[in-house]
Amino acid sequence: MTKDERDLTLARDGYRVTVLGVPNSVSAYCIGVEGAPAALREAGLLEALALGGTPVVDAGDLTTRVWHPDHASPFVQNVGEEAQASTELAEAAGALLAGGRRLLVIGGSCMVAFGICRAMKIAGARPRLIYIDRHLDLNTPRSTTEGSLSWMGMAHALGLDGTASELASTGDGAPVLDPSDLVYLGADPARQATAWEREQLDVLKIGVVDQAALCADPTAAAHRAIAHLDDGPFVVHLDVDVLDFLDAPIAENVNGRNSGPTIEMVGRALSHLVHHENCWGLSIGQLVPAHAASDPTALPRLVSALGAAFAPDAPPSR
Repeated sequence: MTKDERDLTLARDGYRVTVLGVPNSVSAYCIGVEGAPAALREAGLLEALALGGTPVVDAGDLTTRVWHPDHASPFVQNVGEEAQASTELAEAAGALLAGGRRLLVIGGSCMVAFGICRAMKIAGARPRLIYIDRHLDLNTPRSTTEGSLSWMGMAHALGLDGTASELASTGDGAPVLDPSDLVYLGADPARQATAWEREQLDVLKIGVVDQAALCADPTAAAHRAIAHLDDGPFVVHLDVDVLDFLDAPIAENVNGRNSGPTIEMVGRALSHLVHHENCWGLSIGQLVPAHAASDPTALPRLVSALGAAFAPDAPPSR
């Protein structure tokens, strides 16, 4: 950890949380996830955070951007608009992080993880990321025909071959993330990754604490994920499709049925991660309010878990 990183970490003595919404679905598979910031607020997110004793600041929402078919660039759809969205998030979140704020960023698509890592650089820190997802998101426009940047975020953060130049660097020519600064928690590479992604995982030697470990002991799995990273500030990203869709039918991807952790399990992992002294914030992506309507308990359970995770009296990190 550099001196600047230490100074910024020491500025985060309190547990005041700043909530920032990113109602953006241009990099998703279709419309829907742009409604998540409003839905989580309506489900009582701010109240759940405050109920746990956490002082909360609502910074509002960034620009609303909605997915549309991009026939001109079918294999990396809406990349120009996503580049604008990522820059807007990086600049807004970077200023907040530099000011000592602990962030809760509500997407939107999983590209919020890319933006918050860029924000760490703006704030003077080396980006480190714990990525909670059943997928690796290491695809590129050349490795898949899907065209959704939500499936490519980490490939662009790492600057892998074939990624779009509009997103592959922060402007200084360097990738946003080094492979040693990324660890997956809850991933299922054997069943939920392409051959290209598994190859990158092996070549780059990226750490994985898999789905089985997260379900068996969420706190221990979170501890193992932190141990994969060098000492220094880090952020956490939660793609809600890591959850068992039958326990929490809230994700854009509806295929995660009968596997993965429950909200309660993920909440235990988040409590451990968020309360680590080096954690600067959490981002959330891929939540579709229309799917969540199928289980009226799902969003209240999620906001309750987030409130408990950020509560000042939550169990300390070990």
